[in-house]
Amino acid sequence: MDTNKTIGAGVLAYGMSGKVFHAPFLDAHPGFNLKAIVERSKKTAVNDYPNIISYNSVDELLADDEIELVVINTPNNLHYEHAKAALNSHKHILVEKPFTATTAQAKELFELADSVGKQIFFYQNRRWDSDFTSVRKVIESGKLGKLVEVHMRYDRYRNVIGPKAFKENPVEASGLLYDLGPHLLDQVIGLFGKPLSYHKILGKNRAGTLVDDYFSIQLSYPDSLNVFVTSSMLVVNPQAGFVLHGMNGSFIKHRTDIQEEQLLAGMKLSDPAYGIESESKDGVLTTIDADGNKTEETIPSERGSYLPLFEAVYQGIANNKLYPVTREDVLAQMEIIESPATA
Repeated sequence: MDTNKTIGAGVLAYGMSGKVFHAPFLDAHPGFNLKAIVERSKKTAVNDYPNIISYNSVDELLADDEIELVVINTPNNLHYEHAKAALNSHKHILVEKPFTATTAQAKELFELADSVGKQIFFYQNRRWDSDFTSVRKVIESGKLGKLVEVHMRYDRYRNVIGPKAFKENPVEASGLLYDLGPHLLDQVIGLFGKPLSYHKILGKNRAGTLVDDYFSIQLSYPDSLNVFVTSSMLVVNPQAGFVLHGMNGSFIKHRTDIQEEQLLAGMKLSDPAYGIESESKDGVLTTIDADGNKTEETIPSERGSYLPLFEAVYQGIANNKLYPVTREDVLAQMEIIESPATA
């Protein structure tokens, strides 16, 4: 096992994704050297990382032989193109969601990665959210008994067309399903695996929208478990992000991970408050015993941190350890996303 290897890393964009979700973690992890970022116009990364190299183009970064890992965090419709270019440049890649627009593209990249001896990692950071890890802990505790119904939501309120063309125009991998669907579906697949079947509804509700801004998917699992994932751009009052019903009780938790908010505010990962939700955001577990007695308890939230994701990437490269989000997980997710709506 190599515990001393330092991996040179580069990030393909320094918008919010690069600034908030990638650079701080690559910088904080002792196994990575955050060497370079692509900035086509504004050169701001040096304000945060004085020693960083700011390349003008993706090609310049990919030509840097000291960079072993490339973070693909460009617009959705460019993921396939940039992932392919990085693999052909003999780099490992960490790819933002959605991985690609189609399963065919994904399989092509898997074959290419195998042929050049490089690894693909999937940036499904919501598996490491405090709310989701709290839900997982409750399920694993067995207190709910056999699960019968699970609801997961991820909503926003944006009643006008946004400025990001790759999300709002009908280009490859645009629309809400490709934006937030990968988060919700990966959480479901991470918990329950690939569904037996599914039923998907898409909607276009905002005036002038060219892409879907609503989706709801019902997924069927063994033992009569039904899972529902829903997302809308028109929810003013946020609904509970997680509602679970089992034979012995129910658990309700809002989608309350605080990492993004803290990082946007400039909080460092070393801050003792990082990743800790307010107690007022704790989930509520209600159970009933064999005598019909009801018990209600608050479940303290787990601490959120995306650093374990980057540790898993590091271990995958340095020691060839299995990454938690597998190719099969991503293919199952993408099969559902790219399939036609059923209503």
